[in-house]
Amino acid sequence: MDKHKRRRGNWLKKYIKERGWFKGILSLGLWLVFAGIVFVLLIFLYFAKDLPNPEKLSERQVVQSTKIYDRTGTVLLYDIHGEEKRTIIPFDQMPAAIKEAALVTEDANFYHHFGLDFKGILRALWSDLTGGKLSQGGSTITQQYIKSSFLTPEKTFSRKIKEAILSIELEIKYPKDKIFEAYLNQIPYGSNAYGIEAAAETFFNKPAKDLTLAESALLAGLPRAPSYYSPYGSHLDALKSRQEYILDRLVEFNYITKVQAEQAKKEKLVFAPPKDSIKAPHFVMYVKEYLEAKYGQDMVEKGGLKVYTTLDWPLEQLAEETIAKDVKSNEKKYRAYNGALVAIDPKTGQILAMVGSKDYFADPLPAGCTPGQDCRFEPNVNVAIRDRQPGSSFKPFAYSLAFKKGYTPQTILFDLPTEFNASCPSSAGYANYQGNVCYNPQNYDGKFRGPVTMREALAQSLNIPSVETLYLAGINQTINLSQDMGITTLKDRSRYGLALVLGGGEVKLLDMVSGYSVFANDGIKNPETPILKIEAGDGKILEKWENQPSKILDPEIARTISGILSDNSARAPVFGSTSPLYLGARPAAVKTGTTQENKDAWTIGYTPSLAVGIWTGNNDNSPMTKEGAGIQAAGPIWNEFMKNAYELKIKNNQTYDAKNPFAEKNSEPAIGQGFPAFSLPGQIEEFTKPEPVITSKSILNGQAFNEKTYKIDRVSGLLATDLTPPELIEEKSFKEAHCILYYVDKNNPRGDLPQNPQNDPQFANWEAPVLAWAKGQTNNQQPDQKPPTEYDTVHNEANQPQVKIISPLNGDNISSWLIKIRASASAALGIKQVDFFFDDNFIGTASNEPYDLLFNVPLDAETGEHTIKARAYDQALNRQEDEISVLINIPPPH
Repeated sequence: MDKHKRRRGNWLKKYIKERGWFKGILSLGLWLVFAGIVFVLLIFLYFAKDLPNPEKLSERQVVQSTKIYDRTGTVLLYDIHGEEKRTIIPFDQMPAAIKEAALVTEDANFYHHFGLDFKGILRALWSDLTGGKLSQGGSTITQQYIKSSFLTPEKTFSRKIKEAILSIELEIKYPKDKIFEAYLNQIPYGSNAYGIEAAAETFFNKPAKDLTLAESALLAGLPRAPSYYSPYGSHLDALKSRQEYILDRLVEFNYITKVQAEQAKKEKLVFAPPKDSIKAPHFVMYVKEYLEAKYGQDMVEKGGLKVYTTLDWPLEQLAEETIAKDVKSNEKKYRAYNGALVAIDPKTGQILAMVGSKDYFADPLPAGCTPGQDCRFEPNVNVAIRDRQPGSSFKPFAYSLAFKKGYTPQTILFDLPTEFNASCPSSAGYANYQGNVCYNPQNYDGKFRGPVTMREALAQSLNIPSVETLYLAGINQTINLSQDMGITTLKDRSRYGLALVLGGGEVKLLDMVSGYSVFANDGIKNPETPILKIEAGDGKILEKWENQPSKILDPEIARTISGILSDNSARAPVFGSTSPLYLGARPAAVKTGTTQENKDAWTIGYTPSLAVGIWTGNNDNSPMTKEGAGIQAAGPIWNEFMKNAYELKIKNNQTYDAKNPFAEKNSEPAIGQGFPAFSLPGQIEEFTKPEPVITSKSILNGQAFNEKTYKIDRVSGLLATDLTPPELIEEKSFKEAHCILYYVDKNNPRGDLPQNPQNDPQFANWEAPVLAWAKGQTNNQQPDQKPPTEYDTVHNEANQPQVKIISPLNGDNISSWLIKIRASASAALGIKQVDFFFDDNFIGTASNEPYDLLFNVPLDAETGEHTIKARAYDQALNRQEDEISVLINIPPPH
């Protein structure tokens, strides 16, 4: 401890000792309180010099509106709060329900504080400190009024101090009702409506005094997040939940009864159509939500932002016209009353067009329809960013991971009736089996095709092989890959099983198009974005788009998927050769999707330069007709838009540098200080073909039968041994048919054969239909499912004959031209014959005992050593032989 610290410590001890412990601590506390008051007064004086005078409650800051442009800066899509709609009404004309709902929602203690709620402040301060940013509320109604009327939208501690000072000052000068009245006439409710009267007129086309309890509770929920909870936005379900929460709060504070609350929850609300001048409305609302989430509501409403989006206005117009026209046709054909479209540049991730419904400005709700309930068509709901089941359009993610693991497009899977619940036998069918819900999906056309390649299965959208593919790839790993590629949903892993590959999990159309863009871009992901540049009111650049590519897939895998999805001949057996998925000479990779009971129809496809997704169906999940599948209901819309988009962009002959989208045409400033329009290449773009893949396993190389040649003993029909007579050995090929789990470890398909494939929980149910199918084949390709596994038991050591040459003896000297050869022989299976050989030349056979043979020595036999051999055969042609040497010494004939 240094001398200064010792002095301070000694002084404090001396001070307390002279006055006593109690008086010393009390005196010190009073000094600290006094110092704190002085400190607060100094802060007050420091900030008070710059504060506005809240003498008039109507005094407000002059604010700048935020303008949202297309990518060129020449088309103003939306002017946020360019004209504030406000009608001031006195406090006594505001219904009690509005006041009470505002109180329980924003500041239940309003009539019991002096402008600040210290509990709320401490709670917000703790949240801000621990969270590392100013995000938590804690503001009273008085503070909210001050913030929206007199201060800038910046989020700083100094502004909070100013806000607190002005709030106290306002509470001193004005009664509570006057402040509350000013607040309800000032607060923004969204859609340019400021104050409760403007909100009532905007959303319900009536004065505030005529609002019902249900309408009042709903409006009270808007100021917290006007864009998110907007009746014209995409979150009507969240808006309904917030309304019900406020009604429950009114019950909690005894403003209404529970019966009144329940009646209000059931009241059907009909919103007035929006009257704002707005282009690309679903896209604009999507951008507006993004801006408010990042910069705050105040900055968006008052900060004078200039927002240059990625939207291509000509493409957006084409998209809106196409959806409106074709959905009208779908209403009659398939009872599909809505549609959505998203177009993305896969080279940059920039959103070029977004249509969230057939008509944003249509009558909001059909008769008898309430927000979020029983609505086939909700115009303001942006289906492009809503959770919907994708059907088979999710399949490419599973196949991508399978290829990454080592499976190939030629890999053989069996499209046969298959049970995938391992707890159900393969013959259980759809019924419950001992408490288990069995799962055996069917193909769309009800047919089964036997052995197919993964390429054929994906191109033709076959369900059974695709479920097998998901199992081989792994559910969690497939979800991981899909999320890496752009899917933002599928968070609760416990909800998803093998049905995921057939669309059993909810996704967003925007995410799906973003994910397919990775395939289009050779495995490189460019995160989807609606923003090119944002300028603050003072001209400062707040953000500017920069390409941030990341490698998600190996290029060969992405090219493989594109090659399969663009192969018109591969999909033709199911979809036909001139289906809506075919763009003629222009290659396009396309996948459809249809959910169970025909509730959603999808078509998502791409060229190397443009990715487009279509959804059609009904907002309330009511089914389309059976014919309303992805290919019929969504496919023609996709085809029409793609063809017209290329025609439009090629005709305009616009130039566009995908690597540098801010490069200005001919080095001249872009009109409206924006950026170049999007363009498409006039020449036909081909997808890069992947390299062929060959493995050491026949099933991965496209062979349905594992053909193997065996050496077979003709007599026993078993595997030949070293003792099998050569003339009894035949080479025979066997075609074995097994499910893929017989040949591969699902996590290492190119590795060794699995030692115990039956240990895989899916093996038994996959193998059974394959064996049944193989047994039923009647042509020459019928696989023999029973190649021999045992070795020959006839031609073995135990059955070998015993043979011995008795006469002559080994080494005998032969001096006669006539030799009598005798052999003894025996065998377990009986001797068939004994053959005799002289110098390896056959000289005769003896079939019965005694095994004798008279043999004339050839006249040309040379004098010297020669061999005699006896070979004994049993009835099964087992053989054994004995051999001796003799000396031939015969005088030449006279």
